[in-house]
Amino acid sequence: MRIGTSPKKLPSIRVKPDTRSGAFPYISRRVSVFPGYPAPRRHLRGSVVRARIFRFAKILMAFFGIALMTIFAVRIYDSQRGLPLETWHTYVPHELHASKLDTADWAQYMAAEAELFDEVQREVSQKLDATERVPPNRYFEGSPVYPPHFVQDFNRSFVLEPKRKPVGAVVLLHGLTDSPYSQRHIARFYRDQGFLAIVPRLPAHGTVPAALTDIAWEDWMAATRLAVREVKKRVDSPVPLHLVGFSNGGALAIMYALDAIDDEKLSRPDRLILISPMVGITSFARFAGLAGFPAILPAFAKAAWLDVVPEFNPFKYNSFPVNGARQSHLLTRALQRRLARYAGEGRLDRFPPILTFQSLMDFTVSTRAIVSDLYAHLPANGSELVLFDVNRTARFGPLLRTSTDTALARIVPAGPRRYRLAVITNSGDNNDDVIERVTEAGTVDEHSRPLGLNYPRGFYSLSHVALPFPVSDSLYGAEPDKSEDFGENLGTLAPRGERNVLIASLDSLMRASSNPFFPYMVGRIGESILTPAKTAQPAR
Repeated sequence: MRIGTSPKKLPSIRVKPDTRSGAFPYISRRVSVFPGYPAPRRHLRGSVVRARIFRFAKILMAFFGIALMTIFAVRIYDSQRGLPLETWHTYVPHELHASKLDTADWAQYMAAEAELFDEVQREVSQKLDATERVPPNRYFEGSPVYPPHFVQDFNRSFVLEPKRKPVGAVVLLHGLTDSPYSQRHIARFYRDQGFLAIVPRLPAHGTVPAALTDIAWEDWMAATRLAVREVKKRVDSPVPLHLVGFSNGGALAIMYALDAIDDEKLSRPDRLILISPMVGITSFARFAGLAGFPAILPAFAKAAWLDVVPEFNPFKYNSFPVNGARQSHLLTRALQRRLARYAGEGRLDRFPPILTFQSLMDFTVSTRAIVSDLYAHLPANGSELVLFDVNRTARFGPLLRTSTDTALARIVPAGPRRYRLAVITNSGDNNDDVIERVTEAGTVDEHSRPLGLNYPRGFYSLSHVALPFPVSDSLYGAEPDKSEDFGENLGTLAPRGERNVLIASLDSLMRASSNPFFPYMVGRIGESILTPAKTAQPAR
């Protein structure tokens, strides 16, 4: 080719769509090739596939975006309904967190706790609006349920010492949104058996519900370690160490026992007593963090709350923030993973025996998870599971869901098992009297004995919150002891009337709040005190 002349144009061909390869029929392009070379159909097919994938990805992203926006819109709408946020929902008091709790002693924790309650009085009780100064409000100084006016404020940590030299030590851990009040009856029982009992107030509890918006489950674990350090310091070693955990406190007790397997600096408990333990919770809690996402905008601050309810209970929060559910989920997820890993590694042979009391029907925690994620992993170390069945008398039969008929068989695997199983149930279909049906570990034979107790009229089951309270409890009992006055008797309420009139839901008011089988429960705890811990046998 001479300089200055135009280059020859290469021939071009028109590529027809390859219908056999699944290419789009409308695609047509001119592709330049050298003479004699075949058309690059493989390249075309790859481009078409990539185009399809890209378009599908865009559609999928658009779909998820719209779905997410819809969920957020519904969540915002739902959160904006109901009661407004009050002072106790917005003011976050200054708690000690894990880093400081791990270096603090009991005296320092008590000093910080006293300062904390003074802070709540200054910043909440003394700054209430006129509309908030009403008798049902626990933060109103003129209310009959104002805790500082009681002989003892059970929102605070307390210690019970026996009259003689302690024969054992016990730390009792309360539940989520709860307070040390829920452990006072069992703590007194331990004290009467000669144990030194410490009931710590777990961080973010006993003050205002807003405290739960700025807390992590690791803070609760640090408070547990602090309480164990203190109780061991107060007794002459060696004496038995028990941990008693209710609900969320049960998860903390199990987690501490797992930590003590690895960490020689931690005192190893000789026995765990678990009451409605939070080993697993509902799947909704897994997405609790997303439910609170709209709260990043100040206008939607209520989205950070799952429940906003008047605070009329002197020893328990009624309102519940998203972070509370999220921390419970994180704790139970970490607990389940560690139990499975330790079981697989054969490290649970050093785990203490457990005695668990659990209602077969529990709306708060998963009864199934207690069996499948805890007891299924335990070695043969003398552990026992006690289940309280529903009231199966004929008058409740037509009202009970049909799923309750098979609940026990679906939750508990067939024997033999490595743990003892006791089921508290009716002695007959038309009898309120209850019996204990027992299957010993390693056997399938069942034997029973009468307990001399019965389901009270009107009780169709126990509940998650009922177990640690006798019917004589002054606040929650169905037959309250009048020697103590906490301003109200929630356990005796039997409201009848029209809907949307009361300040609380009927579900919460009708839920069983005391345990008619409490004498049996503390009797079984007493047996565990007298029975030495059993050496674990390898799991098979």
